[in-house]
Amino acid sequence: MSGTEIKHQDLTFGSEGTECSAWHFTGVGDALASTAGRPVAVMAHGLGGTKDSGLRPFAQSLAASGLDVLAFDYRGFGTSGGSPRQTVSGAGQVADYRAAMAAAARLPGVDPQRLVLWGVSLSGGHVIEAAADRPDVVAVVSLTPLVDGLAAGRHALATHKPSELVRSTVAGVRSRASSALGKPAVMMPVVGRPGEVAALSLEGCYDDYLAIAGPTWRNEIDASVGFELGNLRPIRQADRISCPMLVQIADFDRSAPPYAAAKAAFKARAEVRHYPCDHFDVWPGKPWFSSAVEHQIAFLSRVLTPSAS
Repeated sequence: MSGTEIKHQDLTFGSEGTECSAWHFTGVGDALASTAGRPVAVMAHGLGGTKDSGLRPFAQSLAASGLDVLAFDYRGFGTSGGSPRQTVSGAGQVADYRAAMAAAARLPGVDPQRLVLWGVSLSGGHVIEAAADRPDVVAVVSLTPLVDGLAAGRHALATHKPSELVRSTVAGVRSRASSALGKPAVMMPVVGRPGEVAALSLEGCYDDYLAIAGPTWRNEIDASVGFELGNLRPIRQADRISCPMLVQIADFDRSAPPYAAAKAAFKARAEVRHYPCDHFDVWPGKPWFSSAVEHQIAFLSRVLTPSAS
């Protein structure tokens, strides 16, 4: 893809009193610029991910098309501050997105009223919540999104043995009990091989995730993550998005149920692209990465070109 040589600048911003780490990629050219500046995309990773784990090629491609990009790590992950570490909070991560949006709006050369939200997997749901009722968000990209925790739980029942789910649930209960007593959370791997207790343990997931894992990524996560994910319902806010939205669905996604993503897209009146692949097949080095990025750039170029506005 174009833009592979675009460098970034390191920066930090505050989110509820904690310092978050981010990369800023400056957009190339003025094709998408208004008189107030360039649009700026805000992006973060999915479950347990860090910005150095596969986000750079997406960010560089968007920057090459004319958008500034701010890619960041959630509190408690990667090079961001915060404690406890490696613990997923849906509400906390959405708050981090909103703090990142405020930081992006302050970047030099950008139009603060032309924010773009980009999310993948878990963050593909976060961007729905962060964009709801926001007139300064002018476009949303949601790639293989997790939008409904209950649907994801039912989806998991079809692809995991009951014994695997029981062991993960027991670990989650132990972690909740430990945290309630003021003790460290019980941890488990983000990704493991089939039969292992991990947040993701489907066949192929271990190799797929490690193929994009960056140096700050850690293969551990608070074992109570299943309870947290089960309570997430960003699909409920999809009809509160007033800007153009692109939803990219992997039709054979074993991790994030594609039918739930389609329902969210319908509620948001979104443009939809389908890919005949699994969850990780749209990532760098995989067969559908180029198509996914080309569709993102085509969508954003169309809706962000000043003459189109």
